[in-house]
Amino acid sequence: MRKLVKVFAVLIFAAIIAICFSGCEVREAERVSYNISKQADNFNVTRRLTVINTRTDTITLQMIGKMSIEDVTDGIAVLVELDRKKGIYQKHYVYLNRDTTYTVEDVSGTNVSRYAYEMEFMPQTIIPVKITADEIKQDIADVYAGYEEDTEDE
Repeated sequence: MRKLVKVFAVLIFAAIIAICFSGCEVREAERVSYNISKQADNFNVTRRLTVINTRTDTITLQMIGKMSIEDVTDGIAVLVELDRKKGIYQKHYVYLNRDTTYTVEDVSGTNVSRYAYEMEFMPQTIIPVKITADEIKQDIADVYAGYEEDTEDE
């Protein structure tokens, strides 16, 4: 009887672990989509925003540039980077109604990795630090390059 209870407990434990890990898988498309959205929100992607009046089939607004777009009540907020070095940005609000719609196109194309991730430490008490997967890869390449130089000397 005790052996049956132990087997039953192990099976329940295994089932719980299987259920927990079944939802952890991230599809490749989800990772790429997330990375593209992150790049666009960091003003690294040139986009074209087009607002169309569906009743008259006319374009009422078109913007091209490095922009971040956010849904707001009754429309969208568009934050546009004008000059990164000088820190010049503009914010525009586009109000939509039943006769208008918008599209956003990625004009420049985005080079992102399906494996890349980014960590940002930005608390107010320390200097902001941003570490990307590309920087980590470069650090690893530099270490191996130094290792190869050391082995050649021996």
